[in-house]
Amino acid sequence: MLRGYGVPALPRIAKGFSPGRSNSSGVSSSVGWRRQAMAGVSKSVNGAGAVPPPVHPTYNLREVIQLALSEDAGDRGDVSCLATIPAEMTAEARFLAKENGVIAGIALADMVFQELDPSLKTDWAVEDGSTVEKGQVFGKVCGNARSILTAERVVLNFMQRMSGIATATKKMADAAKPARILETRKTAPGLRLIDKWAVLIGGGENHRMGLYDMVMVKDNHIAVAGGIENAIFAVTKYLEEKGLDIGVEVETRTLDEVRRVLAILDKGKVTRIMLDNMVSTQANGDIDVGLLREAVEIVGGRVQTEASGNVTLSTVGKIGSTGVTYISSGALTHSVSALDISCKVDIDLALAVGKRTNRA
Repeated sequence: MLRGYGVPALPRIAKGFSPGRSNSSGVSSSVGWRRQAMAGVSKSVNGAGAVPPPVHPTYNLREVIQLALSEDAGDRGDVSCLATIPAEMTAEARFLAKENGVIAGIALADMVFQELDPSLKTDWAVEDGSTVEKGQVFGKVCGNARSILTAERVVLNFMQRMSGIATATKKMADAAKPARILETRKTAPGLRLIDKWAVLIGGGENHRMGLYDMVMVKDNHIAVAGGIENAIFAVTKYLEEKGLDIGVEVETRTLDEVRRVLAILDKGKVTRIMLDNMVSTQANGDIDVGLLREAVEIVGGRVQTEASGNVTLSTVGKIGSTGVTYISSGALTHSVSALDISCKVDIDLALAVGKRTNRA
């Protein structure tokens, strides 16, 4: 038993356990476990389909959930629940949106509840990617009261962060069209897959997951390699030697660098050119995208283009109008503002207090 919970202990993960494989301890693979959890996600009222998490070769979502639960429980368990709630008491708690936004983390919430206590049952009126309004009750969890309250904060921490990312992504993705929105690697350490999952739920797309799945030749690589041509030739040779077929993005900061990359496309592998900091802010607060637009025209569709730098909700529309393929924004994940969500047993009182404080 997990100390103090009154529910089965979390299974120990064998060293080297990774998604998609069974291990000697008999714990089922996290991929199968994830699919089982996600299979119970209710259909959204607006018809949106469930969004699966991104693929990563080493990230173990189950271990992240276990770490979050054990981080909260410590070595004594939930002493507040142990002190106030009988072991066999059951309850029903409802999820309340305290502001408008895009909900994300419902599938992950189901995983947390199932990891802590498989007897808990959830029922959702919406699905990941659905829009909710302030004051909307959008789901409930039923079962052992101690289990519900022990899991509550972990569930809300994940959902609030993911919903904040999804909400910001949705706004930016809509404003950027026809360009497509990407996040970056500026994610919370240990939560990268979860942060990037939220971006997908919000209607954005994932940039590279890490250092392993895409070659990204940035300014420091270029400086150390002795020039942009040397860096591209070295990458091309490396990929050929290793038999790797992955994307290659090269950062450029001037039109001269753009032209130099284009001049060797037939000699080196480049699939995308990053047009970095080619948007400047004017004294009146507006932005000048003239340099970016010229760079896009020079590329002429020969490879994908990605704009980076000075990207905000107020600027992204003008940047997207230049014809750039992608726009990347680190702010989607490194400057996230959590969406206000609560989980309450006494929902009537919660709504009354929310109306009094203008938070529901």
